Amino acid sequence: MQWHFAQRAEQLQSSFIREILKITQRPEVISFAGGLPSPATFPVEQMKAAFDQVLTLQGKVALQYGPTDGYGPLREWIANSLSTGGVKIMPEQVLMTSGSQQALDLLGKVLIDEGSRVLVETPSYLGALQAFSVYRPEFVSVDTDDDGLVPQSVATVAEGARMLYALPNFQNPTGRSLSIARRVELVETCARLGLPLIEDDPYGALSYRGAPAPKMLAMNPAGVIYMGSFSKVLTPGIRLGYVVAPLPLLRRLELAKQAADLHTAQLTQMVVYQVIKDGFLDTHIPTISALYGNQCQVMLDAMAEHFPASVSWTKPEGGMFIWVTLPKHIDSMKLLDEALAQHVAFVPGAPFYANAPESNTLRLSFVTVPPEKIREGIAKLGKLLATKV
Repeated sequence: MQWHFAQRAEQLQSSFIREILKITQRPEVISFAGGLPSPATFPVEQMKAAFDQVLTLQGKVALQYGPTDGYGPLREWIANSLSTGGVKIMPEQVLMTSGSQQALDLLGKVLIDEGSRVLVETPSYLGALQAFSVYRPEFVSVDTDDDGLVPQSVATVAEGARMLYALPNFQNPTGRSLSIARRVELVETCARLGLPLIEDDPYGALSYRGAPAPKMLAMNPAGVIYMGSFSKVLTPGIRLGYVVAPLPLLRRLELAKQAADLHTAQLTQMVVYQVIKDGFLDTHIPTISALYGNQCQVMLDAMAEHFPASVSWTKPEGGMFIWVTLPKHIDSMKLLDEALAQHVAFVPGAPFYANAPESNTLRLSFVTVPPEKIREGIAKLGKLLATKV
């Protein structure tokens, strides 16, 4: 059989991180590679009880087809949780998706034509670059610095752009966050330019130091598209995310989802609502943040002890990642091969760049590794780096 694939199929590429994860399944490998939540945080008993209750009391509804936009009570809960500062989000603005990754795909389908300009951070989330690239956009990199995206740089590259994609809280891959002043400036800039701003916020609740920063959605609900997920605060296995958007856009996203999968599983939506409806996340999320904050500090302390002075890194105040910048002459892709020989894994930084990748960067994730293994793995990486500076 001679297969003739569509052009978009010919350009599909596997996620580099997913390929690394195949290697890191070996028990002897200390893996700082995966952006996976810690299984220690999964509320297994609460989920089990919720499945039993939903199936016992509403089994025939839960096992039936559901509406494309999602389970009504859960959408109302999300809308209420996002209605702050005098801004009212309506349940009709919420579309449930099969994880945030589907939301990215739907936004690509609805907003991107071949050759459309899409603005992204430098570096940006690899999964978003992968989702959008199917629709063959022209990626334009927006300037960033040690404090994240630089709002002043947007206007110079925004002409004709369809959207700006940003992760303002504990960004994947860098762990950086935007200050309140930068958020305000970015929202005002995008509103002035008529540029849709996508606020992807899977990590915002995972702050180690107090309340999360204000959402850009609340600053301009008419121009900000908000993405959220239950993967990092409950469990990724349920594949449940959502997108909040102005109604004209949401209706288009709903039609695109209808064509893709009809609806996200009604059973899992009802179960998640059963778990969270009475305030479970108010006590559960702080336990996750405390665990991750402790492991982050262990890694930062180990890096300060073992990494050469010519290596620098971010110091996140939440989330799951630390971004490392090596001396210019060190290629992290080659370093990975040597690290794997020492049974240590990380993600090289180059795949996170839409343009002009910086090969002397890498991402470390600390949330699934016990403290003693963090110290051991960082010490091994430090010894490797010491031979190269």
